[in-house]
Amino acid sequence: MPDEQTLKDHFVELRNRLTKSAIAVVITTAIAFVFHQQILEILMKPAADFTSLPNSKPVYTSLTEFLGTAMKASILVGFFSSLPFILWQVVKFSSPGLNSSEKKYLYFLMPVVIVVFIMGASFGYFILFPPAVKFLINFGSDIATPMIRIGNYINLMLSLLFWMGIVFELPVVLFFLSRIGVVKPGFLSKNRRWAIVIAFILGALITPTLDPVNQIFVAAPIIVLYELGIILAKIGFKIRTKNRSKASQVRE
Repeated sequence: MPDEQTLKDHFVELRNRLTKSAIAVVITTAIAFVFHQQILEILMKPAADFTSLPNSKPVYTSLTEFLGTAMKASILVGFFSSLPFILWQVVKFSSPGLNSSEKKYLYFLMPVVIVVFIMGASFGYFILFPPAVKFLINFGSDIATPMIRIGNYINLMLSLLFWMGIVFELPVVLFFLSRIGVVKPGFLSKNRRWAIVIAFILGALITPTLDPVNQIFVAAPIIVLYELGIILAKIGFKIRTKNRSKASQVRE
């Protein structure tokens, strides 16, 4: 009976955490929608070549396209704005089942994950996207007049920012996996060549163009991040080995 009560308490707490997170997303999304025009203007800044388009701005071809685009951008901005609060709810829900050492790493990794994601999104926004847009707009412009739909542009932009943010989490993920013993640094070093191949495959999938230069812009940071991940994995593995040796000495 106590176990059933404990399980029920966990479900109640999970429901409360999810409810709080959902409310936070709704509030931040509503605030973002109030400023949707400014948000869309910020997202369109990397496309400086819009000045060469008719009326110097993209178009929308249906009555609901602009509204849907504004809503989508507001929802994603609202979610990312509330991400620190959501991660905090995850930490608070998970912390009772962790020891003091695991809690310490969890509290440390939470802000790191957010900062690294912002770094990845910033790389996509400032470095990768401007030349990609320039290539797409100028390619074939002598034959056809580009009429860029705002919905297509914003979808492409948000997708790129999201995936670059995820890619930049690679070193943090490798450190965590090594820390809990899922992967070993030797395995990562041994499979470095496969990592390079995967990096170029991801570069082809993430970039919106077939331009090899833009693909290299994505692949090169992934390779660097993988190498950084190997270094952090070695640190995580050493910490794990040290803690296990201390635990065995205490048992003896």
